[in-house]
Amino acid sequence: MLVVADTSPIQYLVLIAEADVLPKLFGQVFVPKAVIRELNHLNAPQAVRDFMVGRPGWLTIQDPRRVDPIPGIDLGEQAAISLARELSADLLLIDDLDGRRAAQSLGIAVTGTLGVLERAADHGLLDLRESIERLQATSMHLSGRLIVSLLARRQRPSDSPGDPDVERGS
Repeated sequence: MLVVADTSPIQYLVLIAEADVLPKLFGQVFVPKAVIRELNHLNAPQAVRDFMVGRPGWLTIQDPRRVDPIPGIDLGEQAAISLARELSADLLLIDDLDGRRAAQSLGIAVTGTLGVLERAADHGLLDLRESIERLQATSMHLSGRLIVSLLARRQRPSDSPGDPDVERGS
């Protein structure tokens, strides 16, 4: 599965000590240099900057040949969306709502940090409730209604495990 990531899913997975699920779920994760710069920025949490000092081999840096400007979207998101489109990625990891909408409008499948955590829980890689509790202790804004719905859905039997925030654009 070819996966491209924006900054925030990597950052938040590092902050809750779950970044190791990314290579287990997806193998390589591609990121543009703009994302690497954001992860290394002085304003990034120290744990994230420390993670980047020993950047794992599964985090592959690749810039898109061209970054298509998208109004209202930061440079890292623009570069990640452009790279996902260029590589015909199977999935883009992105949390920003405007970025997700822009990617979906281009036909790119997206999921965010919660979707990665649910997918990892489906594979027995983590305890979803505990991971969400750690995520809630970060600066990430999470909808209480979404969390309740996600956890409730996982408690009842289902024909197939779902990913709460994987969507494909038209």
